[in-house]
Amino acid sequence: MSVAPRTDGVLVDRFGRVARDLRVSLTDKCNLRCTYCMPAEGLPWLAGPELLTDAEIVRLVRVAVERLGVTEVRFTGGEPLIRPGLVGIVAAVAALEPRPRISLTTNGIGLDRLAPALRTAGLDRVNVSLDTLDPDRFAQLTRRARLDAVLAGLAGAAAAGLNPVKINSVLMRGVNEDEAPALLRFAVDHDYQLRIIEQMPLDAQHGWDRSTMVTAEEILASLRTRFALSPDPAERGAAPAETWLVDGGPARVGVIASVTRPFCGDCDRTRLTADGQVRACLFATEESDLRAALRAGADDDDLARRWRTAMWGKRAGHGIDDPTFLQPTRPMSAIGG
Repeated sequence: MSVAPRTDGVLVDRFGRVARDLRVSLTDKCNLRCTYCMPAEGLPWLAGPELLTDAEIVRLVRVAVERLGVTEVRFTGGEPLIRPGLVGIVAAVAALEPRPRISLTTNGIGLDRLAPALRTAGLDRVNVSLDTLDPDRFAQLTRRARLDAVLAGLAGAAAAGLNPVKINSVLMRGVNEDEAPALLRFAVDHDYQLRIIEQMPLDAQHGWDRSTMVTAEEILASLRTRFALSPDPAERGAAPAETWLVDGGPARVGVIASVTRPFCGDCDRTRLTADGQVRACLFATEESDLRAALRAGADDDDLARRWRTAMWGKRAGHGIDDPTFLQPTRPMSAIGG
């Protein structure tokens, strides 16, 4: 890997992309067992000392914001709501100058209780994962009968002002592929924004099969059986979702076609795992260890330099369509979706 040039203030790669969106995994643990993410028995969790402390997370985010030009921070997991120090972490990041936009990706369980405190701490908005509105299917997909808790979390987030509240849905052939119109109807009726995501090869069991994936074209065809979709005139920029106006607007729906319509050329993300590794891409097989450097006494300049070097080596694309593609060695719960 070539060494990154000295480019103060930005995280740039060899292809000229600048990373301004930081995804931070706060934990590898989750209180659901979604079939496309982990086995029923769970996974070998990271030991406590391997995880970044609250103070270490805040320091690395501060380096990213103050020295590397990051303007958006999204907290993920695992399930970030089970991180005991979440509210304090959000508050510390909201106090940074310049203040980044702060969001959270969650399964929604417990969000109704935490939403007011998170909003007060400085959280701007949330994405809630919801793949089905059917209680039996929800239990089948997540191996937990908690649909009511997720719906309560969505309502609690909206009531606390964490808007726009976005729903992330993954459709799977033979499981819930028929639910796209119902999910969109639910989102429109509650003033949520639906994002449907092509299933990606991020399962711990390595059971992903492209031939069984519900594609963006199929998703759009299903939605159009109930709704009129027209191109969204708003500029997409680096957003992963391609969006459409629903029945003329103002409601919108997005499709994230990471597999069939990859947006790697516009990617502006950098990722920090719960144990302090920088990942240039969700599908990367290499990581750069910031935790060891931080705990060995590295100053902020050194941490920024290491982060720039890690991002300089980012590949042109995720490589899913490459016949030699290898799934990440760690499941999505450990690296942040």
